[in-house]
Amino acid sequence: MNATPPVNIICIKWGTRYSANYVNILHASVGRHLKRPHSFYCCTDDPGGLDAGINTIPFPPNPGIKRGWPDVLVKLMVTQDGFGGLCGPTLFLDLDVAIMDDIDCFFDYQPTKYCIIHNWVKLRKELVGNRPKVGNSSVFRFDAGASNEVYETFLGEMSRAENRAVFNTEQAFLTHAMKEVEWWPETWTRSYKHHCRPMFPLNFISNPKPPAGCKILVFHGRPDPDEAISGFHDSKIHHHMRPAPWIGEHWKL
Repeated sequence: MNATPPVNIICIKWGTRYSANYVNILHASVGRHLKRPHSFYCCTDDPGGLDAGINTIPFPPNPGIKRGWPDVLVKLMVTQDGFGGLCGPTLFLDLDVAIMDDIDCFFDYQPTKYCIIHNWVKLRKELVGNRPKVGNSSVFRFDAGASNEVYETFLGEMSRAENRAVFNTEQAFLTHAMKEVEWWPETWTRSYKHHCRPMFPLNFISNPKPPAGCKILVFHGRPDPDEAISGFHDSKIHHHMRPAPWIGEHWKL
């Protein structure tokens, strides 16, 4: 019987918002929830404080972005053939996610296809069927060494990629560059803001609860996982969130 081939996990850390501890927690979480052989990579401008077992990839030079570098468009760079020496099935994870259950399924699902979260929209838009075909790049999979078409599209359309009037987010351009994508099953990836926070005014009296069937909980915007554990106060009252200590059972070393 053939052994399961190894796979890759990659994340990116740059700037000062997320500390090395975020990378270390993600690395530990992957180790608990990914059973098959794998390698963990972090593309970063500062490898200080990263745990042993984390392979580092130097932050790439600016490919020509005019609005400043580093930039979130760096996510497009990881699809370049030979990036970081990666080869084979590769799962990209944002640093601000909490892995809640086994994630081997993210490699078994629709193999060889580009897979990404179907980005969430406000409930009223979803109810009327107005959910654009745009991914959320917090969790996406590609085959390193067979995804250079995404990178080439990025290079060829860079001015459009960085023009927020055309593509308002990097993930909108990523979805465009992938051309054909498969959405992850809805319950696998959930948004903390969309699927855990009680609706106003219940958010003031009810604590957020873990969503059923969730494997990776995504924290886009604020709060970050550590903020959500202790509760989050925002200037907008409908964004207020009571403590969710259960996150600490998953988001830990």
